[in-house]
Amino acid sequence: MTTEDATRTAVQAFLNHRLTGDTEALTALFADEVDWLLAENPGVPWIRPRTTAAECAAQADELAAHTIPEKAGATVDTILVDGTDAVILGSLWGTVRDTGKPFEGPFALRLTVEDGRVTRHHLYENSRSIADACAS
Repeated sequence: MTTEDATRTAVQAFLNHRLTGDTEALTALFADEVDWLLAENPGVPWIRPRTTAAECAAQADELAAHTIPEKAGATVDTILVDGTDAVILGSLWGTVRDTGKPFEGPFALRLTVEDGRVTRHHLYENSRSIADACAS
């Protein structure tokens, strides 16, 4: 298996685990320590610094707890792989449970996979739309 094949396999597993909400499998997929980047957004309860596999995997559960599942989702338009790095491009949307306000926008997610585990997770998204949806 080439490096690119191994990266694609791990990225597909990541997406599948996120889709099914399998936190245990996500935790196993993340490295023990992860380079996590998501623009700080103090008004958004699921956006915070993370470094451990368990913290990173828990982000999916926290997002689900603060949004309405029937009004949330994402589409993946493109997955680019170069060695151990992958970039996922798409769109996401949701509705914040506490405010009932929607958010949406494009995203880019950079993942790095080493020895079959995600060591980097850098997410770039429409943080303004999400902050506005969380504001009372």
